[in-house]
Amino acid sequence: MNKKDINPLEDTQSDAALAYAEERRENIRTFVRTSPDYYIQNFDRIGASSRFTPTFNLMAGLFGPIWFGARGLWSWALPFLILEALAFVQIARGLFGDLAADAMARIASIEGTLELRRQQLAAAIENNSDRVDAFRRTVDSLEANIDGIREEAAALAAQGPWIVLTGVIILILAKLAQATVANWALEARFSDWLSDRSIRSGLPVEQIVFSAVFMILIVSTAMVHYSFPGRFSLLSAFPTDPDIRLTSIAWVEEFIAFCVRNSETFFEWLTFGIRSLLDALEVILVQTPWIVIASLIVLLTWLTAGIRTAIYSGAFLAYMGLLGFWEAAMTTLALLGTAACLSIAIGIPLGMFAARRPRFYAFIQPIMDFMQTMPAFVFMVPVIAFFGVGKPAAVVVTMIFGGTPVVRLTVLGLRGVPESVREAAISFGANKWYLLTKVDLPLASPSIRAGINQTIMLSLAMVVVASLIGAKGLGEDVLEALQYANVGQGILAGFSILFCAMILDRIVQGARK
Repeated sequence: MNKKDINPLEDTQSDAALAYAEERRENIRTFVRTSPDYYIQNFDRIGASSRFTPTFNLMAGLFGPIWFGARGLWSWALPFLILEALAFVQIARGLFGDLAADAMARIASIEGTLELRRQQLAAAIENNSDRVDAFRRTVDSLEANIDGIREEAAALAAQGPWIVLTGVIILILAKLAQATVANWALEARFSDWLSDRSIRSGLPVEQIVFSAVFMILIVSTAMVHYSFPGRFSLLSAFPTDPDIRLTSIAWVEEFIAFCVRNSETFFEWLTFGIRSLLDALEVILVQTPWIVIASLIVLLTWLTAGIRTAIYSGAFLAYMGLLGFWEAAMTTLALLGTAACLSIAIGIPLGMFAARRPRFYAFIQPIMDFMQTMPAFVFMVPVIAFFGVGKPAAVVVTMIFGGTPVVRLTVLGLRGVPESVREAAISFGANKWYLLTKVDLPLASPSIRAGINQTIMLSLAMVVVASLIGAKGLGEDVLEALQYANVGQGILAGFSILFCAMILDRIVQGARK
């Protein structure tokens, strides 16, 4: 065949192909450090196919997770460590463990009761009591239970060889699996190393020692704990002192009391502001005739999301009205509106400020993580200490739980504005205000609207929780249904909360798909 007829990409004898192969072999030698010829041969086999290519690595099979950990393949080392630990625990339990320990403990407990009943029986016989037969039946029953448990203990002790065999089978299968996938996993790490030389290569001595000590410590601890349960209290329970907890509780209570004493005026004014906004919204939503509010909601939904969504909104409002949930729903919307308005009024400017200041955003990000992940019942306790029980406290709890998405998504939207667009606006003489109002915010508006939507939805999710500290509305109906196991009321009120969420979602998001 003429060389001109050969595809250059398939010509393995060309100068470029030979140079590439030599360079790859040299890189493999640098990466593996040990047994380079073996790894060159197996890496070539693995690289020749896009599918999984099984090979056999004896050292990986023998040393198992230690080999994977020393090579830096911890995502493989830890699952195999769990398998091998399970296998060794089974072997140790079968060979050295007291399999009948639990049964013997039950026998010892019953024997104490049996001895007491025997004494009672002897006393009843001596006194010619009419309860002799009852005591005798009790003694016979306890003796029969002890005999049954002894048989159970003997059966458990006889399972030792089978447990050992199960552990050996698991260990052999784990070793075979490790030997089979080792080269494939290492070749994938080698491919990553080619593009990022900061990835650790070779077999550093300190990594071998660390991996071996870590694996042996984990496996030996598990073997001792499961083979001899209860013998070593350090392995069964974390070492602590009850005074540590009591002292910590006292410190926290003192700190909260100090803060309450020295910030009473501030929180009184803050409570007054929240209550004023909440009362204004309740006047609008609750005291205004229902037909006015319903018409405005349907009209607003029509203008933002279309006629079909407006019809659905009307049906949802009719559902709440006909079932007697209208006032509770409007009270819920007032509470939600107060929390959402305050969250949005604080969150969007905060997100705008943090979008161009990475250090500030890195500072507030753990705080927002804490606000979102901490259970609501936990931060409800200090909120009650500062604001008392009632609607203002419910608003604050709702803001803590639902106020973070608008900040995060505002930052995300502003950071997603293309730099080329901003540079073009600056080149045409745009000042900072024009750049913010005419370029950044319009381009980031889908993300900001999504943040507002998520804040409203998360705030609505706090309706039932907020009712525990004095918030009225639909959450109170659901809470009452939970207290009295009123399934029908709970489901109907729950649907009302769902319909409120759907209406608000459509109003905020509009017809955007």
